[in-house]
Formats: sequence, structure tokens, C-alpha cells
Amino acid sequence: MRWTALKLAGALLIALAAIPAIAQTYPDRPVKIVLPFGAGGVADVSSRIIADKLGERLGQRFVIENMPGAGGISAAKAVLSAPPDGYTLGLVTNGTAISAAIFNKLPFDPVTEFDMISTLGTFDLVFAVNANSPYKTLADFVAAAKAAPGKLNVGTVNVGGTQNLGAELLKTAAGIDVQIVPFRNSPDIVVGLLRDDVHLMVDFPPAVKGQVDDGKLRLLATSGPKRSAFMPDLVTVAEAGVPNYEVTSWNGMFAPRGTPPQVVTTINAALKDVLALSDVKQRLLEMGIEARPSTPDELMRLFKADVKKWDAVIVKAGIEKK
Repeated sequence: MRWTALKLAGALLIALAAIPAIAQTYPDRPVKIVLPFGAGGVADVSSRIIADKLGERLGQRFVIENMPGAGGISAAKAVLSAPPDGYTLGLVTNGTAISAAIFNKLPFDPVTEFDMISTLGTFDLVFAVNANSPYKTLADFVAAAKAAPGKLNVGTVNVGGTQNLGAELLKTAAGIDVQIVPFRNSPDIVVGLLRDDVHLMVDFPPAVKGQVDDGKLRLLATSGPKRSAFMPDLVTVAEAGVPNYEVTSWNGMFAPRGTPPQVVTTINAALKDVLALSDVKQRLLEMGIEARPSTPDELMRLFKADVKKWDAVIVKAGIEKK
């Protein structure tokens, strides 16, 4: 027994001694970043911009692997099944927090199984109406909804998604009774808005940018706690008269739990440098994303706060948990 104990202790010492060596040589081969989204979308394009710059900064390629579907569960499981050595990373988003709130049980626990690294950026929802709508401001829409309970419709995608829950939160925060109408995708909502089938649309800026630029849709407000650098002239929902309203989407990077702390620190420091680059900030801003790094602890606190927030919204809206 004593000999076995000595062997185990020796193995532990060797493993511990190897951690600084890993950190000193990291990365010495390409790093994979698994995304829970398909190619070509905003999350994909923005992640590739960041990955390319990380590669330049750390001297190895950072390769994007797209794994859409299953609410991000498949992508997260793929990351968590990899060795915790910093060579397989994942994208965590506010959507992950919503999944943690809406599913009674996930096949993993982000709080105990994710080593958070850093946020990458934040982006807001926008509220849009038909350019011919009588509602010139969000306050106009809220007033009309209060005058005719249950008569106005709000179009969103993805029941239980950020856009849908953002609309549900507006109902609660503004004290209005409106019908939330789910659509298959953003273009279908735009068509519904142009046909006056719905009276307000809640989505991300890229979904409406073309129609806004063409003068067919009008933006009323943005959802964040402060005006967006992407749309500085657009008031926030709070400024429009709904003081308890705030929705900010975000994305970040994580590694499997047990990744050497020095590796997490290396990636975090590189991300901080990359997200401070003027060209990166500008390219992300053009997609409606404000570059924003954080500490690992800040990202975990943000994640936990969003789980709690969206759980309350889901319960209030009567959305069935899965």
C-alpha cells in the first residue's frame, strides 16, 4: 500500500510540474474554437475576425468549427469531451444562459464544467415598426397598447430565444398586454411588419438594417442600458419611458473545466489585446457588436445573473420548460 501511495504521489507531482511547462509552450499547435452556430452569420464572422487576430498574437492558427443545432448543446458537449488543455475552446453566449433557464436539466452544468475565459462583445436588440406606422416612438406604442389591451401584435423569432424573451420582458416592464407572435425567421417578421400583420418587431440590428436603410422600417429604440455605439442617435427603451427594461446579448469564450490556469490567463490576455485593436473594434461595430473583454470571474457572474433573470421572465411568460 505504501509503495502504491508513493507512486500516486509521484504521478501527481509530475502532473503538477507539467502545468507550467504547458503554459510556457502554449500554444504549440492549432487551437479549435467550436461555435454553436452555422457559417456566415454574425457570430461566425465576428468569431473568425477574433480567431485570426488571436492566431497572429499567439503564433498558431485558431480554427473555427461550426456545430449548429440543439440549442448549443451539441457544441458545448463537443468542447467538454475534449482534453482540458486549451486546444479546444467554445463560444458561450447569453443563449447558453437562456438554455440553462429553460431546460429543467442540461447534459452539462456550465457553472461547474466551464472554465470561463472572457467576454468578446455585447450587442443589443432593436425595436422596429413599419415606416408608415402611427407609432413614432416606443412611448407611442406603449400608450396605444395600454389603450387597447391585447389588440397589438409583436413579432419575434424563436420562442424562448433572446428576441422572444426580450418582447416578453417589455410586456412586464411596461405593464402592457400585447400578443407575442412567433415567426420562423427574421425575414418573415419583416414581411409581416410591412403588411401590418404585426405592429412591432424585436430583433437584432442585422435583421432589419437593409429595410431601415431603404426607408421601409423605422427604429424606435435599442435594448441596452446605454445608447449603442452602433446607433448612438437611437434612444434606449429606458429613455423611451420603460425604466426597468434592459436586455444585452453577449458572447464569450470558455474552455473545459480543468484547463491549466496559466493557459486561461494566456488566452484572456491575448483577447484583451485583440479586442482593443482599432480595426477589430470597427469591424465588430459594423455588425452591431461592441468589443468588450472581461475577466473569467466577470464572465461567470454575468452568466449566473442572466440565468436568474431569464428564468424569472420564462416563468412570468408561462413558457413551458423542457
